[in-house]
Amino acid sequence: QVRLVESGGGSVPAGGSLRLSCEVSAHVDESYYMAWFRDSPGQERLGVASISRDGRTTYASSVKGRFTISQGNGKHTLFLVMDVLNPEDTGVYYCAAGFAYEFGSLLVQSKYKYWGQGTQVTVSS
Repeated sequence: QVRLVESGGGSVPAGGSLRLSCEVSAHVDESYYMAWFRDSPGQERLGVASISRDGRTTYASSVKGRFTISQGNGKHTLFLVMDVLNPEDTGVYYCAAGFAYEFGSLLVQSKYKYWGQGTQVTVSS
């Protein structure tokens, strides 16, 4: 079983920064990859950033250069540093863990088995 708990959301003005954290409690023998997804009103869930088992990162084009995904020591924490935020970044951010064979983009929600409860990010103009 894998339990994911996000924190760090909040309200910031445009141009501001936030750092999201996801505490990972994993009682499994398999390695896994992880990602951050975002739910915004009226939009499909967006894969924001992913990190593969060997540490390769991938970003949605809309956040590339502004967001950075990383893992803490021992991979017990997943981070998302978000800089130069704009109102389009508003939404509920979820961390997710997946165990499938890594093929193609990891920014696809169907590739993830475990999800956190989400943390709200609101960026005002």
